[in-house]
Amino acid sequence: MVPRSIAACQTATPDLFRTPEHEPVWKNDLAEAYRQADDLLAALGLSPETIPDLDSAAPGFRLLVPRAFAALMTPGDPRDPLLRQVLPLGAERLSVAGFSRDPVGDTSADLGQGLLRKYAGRALLIVTGGCAVHCRYCFRRHFPYAALGQTPDRTAVAMTSIAADPDISEVILSGGDPLMLDDDRLGALLERLNEIPHLKRLRIHSRLPVVLPSRVTDTLCRHLASSRLATILVIHANHPSELGTQAEDALQRLRRADLTLLNQSVLLRGVNDAAPTLGALSERLFECGVLPYYLHQLDPVEGAAHFAVSDTQALRLGEAVRERLPGYLVPRLVREVPGVGSKIPLTDAARIGSPFL
Repeated sequence: MVPRSIAACQTATPDLFRTPEHEPVWKNDLAEAYRQADDLLAALGLSPETIPDLDSAAPGFRLLVPRAFAALMTPGDPRDPLLRQVLPLGAERLSVAGFSRDPVGDTSADLGQGLLRKYAGRALLIVTGGCAVHCRYCFRRHFPYAALGQTPDRTAVAMTSIAADPDISEVILSGGDPLMLDDDRLGALLERLNEIPHLKRLRIHSRLPVVLPSRVTDTLCRHLASSRLATILVIHANHPSELGTQAEDALQRLRRADLTLLNQSVLLRGVNDAAPTLGALSERLFECGVLPYYLHQLDPVEGAAHFAVSDTQALRLGEAVRERLPGYLVPRLVREVPGVGSKIPLTDAARIGSPFL
């Protein structure tokens, strides 16, 4: 396969994402992210008293919010849908039946070295435990990343396993967030994958183009554009307000690198559980060059029960969205069920024993 166009992902300013000291701007942006709830609230003109259930300590899963993402929040609004996704609440400490630390069966699918096999023909590789934002509903918020060992060593072993299995045609890079790897490390990883002859596709799941758009560097675009593998980037946006002008620019640059851009969302109470919001999200995604892919029912992870939307309401919302939009802008409403060989349409929720009926 001929590599995709590299020139198409260049900008007019080659050093746009470099500081004079040659440190990528995105790393500086991440270093300056909010890590204290009080600091984030102060930037929004809010006091802790406006959030009655605020849990500033949030042991084990601390707040982390890039300033670019916080800048998209509405000042003075304690119910802002972007703020709700990242602000730790006391409700996270509640034990709720049906919510576990491994809601999608990662443990049973783990082949070791961060390599997971759940679906035919595909392998998922956890390349890092780091993220640029700590979403409070994250289904891997309890994942034992530290037990995986050093990333370079385990990745090399995982690559050997992938190369030895000709049934694998697609590798999915996940985490954490795989774009937390710097350009050199990610480029080396992509080169290894390019060398495995039976691979056809590369899929990357990342929230960084949305929450930390400066991560989309020229070098990243070059690496992705030069791969022989058909490359799909699945971003994660839940609300149209997340897709500001910086995110749009980053996504358009990735699109010019001939990537297929898809979005997956999570249905979240108090964030996007309204048909107008979901419709506006699909419209905004399309403006940014991204097609809606999945709308997930919440993975029942311990600490996130307060985000749950009932299946009855979810199905009603799905129908309302279908009535508003052309079919290509309607994401598939699904749930992931441990041990099942594909995502399950929510219309089958009764058969699979939904926790949210």
